[in-house]
Amino acid sequence: MTTLALGPSWLDPDYLLNQFGLWGLLVIVFAESGLLIGFFLPGDSLLFTTGLLITTHKLDTPLWLACLLICIAAILGDQAGYLFGKKVGPALFNRPDSKLFKQENVVKAHDFFEKYGPKSLVLARFVPIVRTFTPIIAGVSGMRYRSFITFNIIGGVLWGAGVTLLGAWLGNIDFVHKNIEAILILIVLISVVPIAIEFLRARGKSKKAASAEGAPPAQRGRHAKR
Repeated sequence: MTTLALGPSWLDPDYLLNQFGLWGLLVIVFAESGLLIGFFLPGDSLLFTTGLLITTHKLDTPLWLACLLICIAAILGDQAGYLFGKKVGPALFNRPDSKLFKQENVVKAHDFFEKYGPKSLVLARFVPIVRTFTPIIAGVSGMRYRSFITFNIIGGVLWGAGVTLLGAWLGNIDFVHKNIEAILILIVLISVVPIAIEFLRARGKSKKAASAEGAPPAQRGRHAKR
């Protein structure tokens, strides 16, 4: 059985919350925030659904407590990822591909980290896959711990509490309940927009570089001056 929004039923937020409750949610948030095996988990839609179910009294947990615990789990997950990266170091870039590990994800997170620096820990929270690998890359690169923990906390709170509160707020709107799958699809699409933009930019740059290399020497000089 599959759902329109999230693929396999065992990745559906309603199924996960019904089966594992709040503690299962916290484990998933922790895993997706910094463990290599957690990159495929539905973080954004899961947090949104949690807020929605709480505000409609289908999940018996105070909203403030859920937000607090989610933020803690997210922060600790990034912490685990940072320590793992610091311990493993460059060996991570030489690790062979497997069903649960793709070298391209490490490279993508590394480029993301190099481009945005410390604030990537905040921005990456809202980008699937990248949010799992970015704290690991921060550890690999030897980022100062004081800077890491500061941006880790900021990102964990903005993402963990922000997406959950958004779900709680929209949970009071009848239209959302009638179109929940469409809303979840929209959340997933919005979350991958940054990746799509970066991909298109990188593709454009590679095409320009390729055309410059294939141009005559005189034209190459003009490209370089630009």
